[in-house]
Amino acid sequence: MVKISNLGYPRLGENREWKKLIESYWAGKVSQEELQAQAKELRLAFLKKQADAGLDLIPVGDFSLYDHILDLSVQFGVIPKRFSDEYIDLDLYFAIARGNQDNVASSMKKWFNTNYHYIVPEWSGVQPHLTNTRLLDLYLEAREVIGDKAKPVITGPITYVALSSEVSDFTAAVKKLLPLYKRVFTELVEAGATYIQVDEPIFVTDEGDDLLEAAKSVYSYFAKEVPEAKLIFQTYFETLIDAKELSHLPVAAFGLDFVHGLEENLEAVDAGYFADKEVFAGVVDGRNVWASDFVKTSELLANLQAKVGNFVIQPSCSLLHVPVTTKNETELEPVLKNGLAFADEKLQEIQLLSQHVEGKPSEAYAKHVADFNALQAADFRNVTLENLDDVVTERVDYKVRRQVQQDKLDLPILPTTTIGSFPQSPEVRRTRLTWKRGDISDAEYENFIQSEIARWIKIQEDLDIDVLVHGEFERVDMVEFFGQKLAGFTTTAYGWVQSYGSRAVKPPIIYGDVKHIQPLTVKETVYAQSLTDRPVKGMLTGPITITNWSFERSDISRADLFNQIGLAIKDEIKLLEDVGIAIIQVDEAALREGLPLRKSKQQAYLDDAVHAFHIATSSVKDETQIHTHMCYSKFSEIIDSIRALDADVISIETSRSHGDVIESFETAVYPLGIGLGVYDIHSPRVPTKEEVIANIERPLRQLSLEQFWVNPDCGLKTRREPETISALEILVAATKEVRAKYGK
Repeated sequence: MVKISNLGYPRLGENREWKKLIESYWAGKVSQEELQAQAKELRLAFLKKQADAGLDLIPVGDFSLYDHILDLSVQFGVIPKRFSDEYIDLDLYFAIARGNQDNVASSMKKWFNTNYHYIVPEWSGVQPHLTNTRLLDLYLEAREVIGDKAKPVITGPITYVALSSEVSDFTAAVKKLLPLYKRVFTELVEAGATYIQVDEPIFVTDEGDDLLEAAKSVYSYFAKEVPEAKLIFQTYFETLIDAKELSHLPVAAFGLDFVHGLEENLEAVDAGYFADKEVFAGVVDGRNVWASDFVKTSELLANLQAKVGNFVIQPSCSLLHVPVTTKNETELEPVLKNGLAFADEKLQEIQLLSQHVEGKPSEAYAKHVADFNALQAADFRNVTLENLDDVVTERVDYKVRRQVQQDKLDLPILPTTTIGSFPQSPEVRRTRLTWKRGDISDAEYENFIQSEIARWIKIQEDLDIDVLVHGEFERVDMVEFFGQKLAGFTTTAYGWVQSYGSRAVKPPIIYGDVKHIQPLTVKETVYAQSLTDRPVKGMLTGPITITNWSFERSDISRADLFNQIGLAIKDEIKLLEDVGIAIIQVDEAALREGLPLRKSKQQAYLDDAVHAFHIATSSVKDETQIHTHMCYSKFSEIIDSIRALDADVISIETSRSHGDVIESFETAVYPLGIGLGVYDIHSPRVPTKEEVIANIERPLRQLSLEQFWVNPDCGLKTRREPETISALEILVAATKEVRAKYGK
């Protein structure tokens, strides 16, 4: 019998029940006891659903009230010093993630090359110790429902420390954790755990090459101290680094990604490295929504069956990265819907693949193959690539442009602006839902949006912000909005995915050729500009971010997809220019996110990304100022490509980095305009004026007054109106104080 397993299941729920529960607690609408009780109901429902799908091994510990890395930090007592005097409870847990009025939140970074964000553990002054028995408690809870199918899941010590900050001695930090992991593993084995999934995705990155000795030491320790523990050394998102060396680790099994690391992982299998090991084979794509090609996947499984000691079929990674189910997507074209697989459908896929490997043909398997073939044969899958020879991809020198732009815009030193969005109040969300249901007319909805734009233009003028935005009240999401208006995209009704904390996004699906077929943003931007003499930015999302934050088609190259979207954005920029919009922001929030995990593949991606951005932005007039925005990143890795974008102004999230990100720009000659976010919008706390002044003045040690912009570090959509206005009042007051200090 070929077993089937899962690595992790979406937390959000089919109707975002999890998100609503968490936010109700934050709003004081439910008690901590009610939160825990309802969270348990969700957790058990998710376990039962996976059991009903026929899984032999079901993950336990993947459920979280915010982030699985934060769970581990709190369990191991890796709590930032500024919170160390506080009682360890749920409120402290959320405060580390979100901040409170007394303390800033911990840094937040992308989980490898995904759009999921984890809370970075801070090691300064920490002495790790176990503060709870969280994983054991969850395992015991799960056994009551699913018995010995329960498979505890935990991030491994090497990956955990590698993803941490303020680690002065890596080896020492890992050694401090080993007794804690030993105790966790021992308790789980004594409680009856068969397998324990230990996630070590750091070993698909180049960094993993330097950690081979650490892996040998750590897993030899576990084999000696907890020999009964059947550990799965689980990796995903890429191929295992140095499979020959790591295959000798004394673990029971290896989890390998045969989707995103197919070629090299398969080479390692063919070389016989795992001939005497159990392999948990990730053959169903856990990161994209397309149904599996059963013909190719069945051939792969037949090969694995002949080359490894034993294998288990599973998704390529946790299903955290895809929506829950397609069953509620009643508006999708049948050919397209039948070619999709969300989390629940992916569990069905691994069951059908297991049955096929065992020689049990089924109608469901045959129907799946027919649906897959029908999608590939559909007319909308035809590929038409435009000739790019006549597209301008280079602007005149920045120094020339800057003077022309300054003459036109006449902005002060240290101009203030925001990133684009303003709070989407309950009234905004309620009115949008009423409109979608058909309870109000298009004209009534448009009048409401215009009233919100007008109200916030007035607020920004009263705050004395220099460059305004219209607020994006018509947009649910910075990518989904474009997916609703460009050809080649479709959007879903319930396709939500967790991004960070309770923040959920609904990525559009790119199923065909992307084309600009209607104005996207012109109406709202022109209306906003008509209300003020100050410049209003046109707000667009760039081709790389649209791709990385969508479920992209997999039948053409990413470079071709980037270029198709770049051409569409170019057409929209031309429309904005034609109606007199002088500043246009083309956000590339996810540029770094899409960077391949292996250095050998990174430059080609960056070159393609820069080229597509140039396609979108280089045809503008010299006096048109192009802005862009980027989210949390290791910017030092891509500083040359950021510079190569040649945007007139770039704004960057930096407030949670505690200065780390700023160093990338202080140690590199960055000649263009730049705004390093001066306060954290992901936290509900309002910054002090002193904090904002410090965050303005630090970059001025290296950057000139003429190139520095002052802005929050991201859009303000998720914040409440009072805190937003209070924070922006402080931002403007701090800026004016710094201007006065420098005599400007």
